[in-house]
Amino acid sequence: MSVRVRPTHCGLDAAVEIISGKWKVVILWALSGEPRRFGELRRLIPGVSEKVLIQHLRELEADGIVSRRAFDGSTMRVEYALTTRGIALNDALKPLGAWGREYLPERAVPIPENG
Repeated sequence: MSVRVRPTHCGLDAAVEIISGKWKVVILWALSGEPRRFGELRRLIPGVSEKVLIQHLRELEADGIVSRRAFDGSTMRVEYALTTRGIALNDALKPLGAWGREYLPERAVPIPENG
C-alpha cells in the first residue's frame, strides 16, 4: 500500500513525492552501503527524532523503497535495507548530490562521495 495522498502528474512529481520529508534522502544515503539496524540509523542521522525516523521508514517501506526484516531469537532484531527500487532511486539521486556539491559548496554538509 502506497502512502500517496494525491495523484502525480509526471515521473519527477512521483519521485519527489516519495522522497519528500526532511530525512528521507538521508535515510537512503545511510542505507546505501548495507542493511542497518534502527539504532545504527539513529547514530548515522544525528538530529532525527525516533518518531520521525520510524514514520519515514514506514513510508519508504510502503512505497517499496526500503524493506524491513525481523529476526527471530532471544533479542528482537530488525534490519532495514534498500530494495531494488530503492537502489535505483539512490542511483538516480547521485547526480543531484553531485550538483549540490558543485554549486552549493558553502551550504553543503560534507558527505562521502557515494552519497
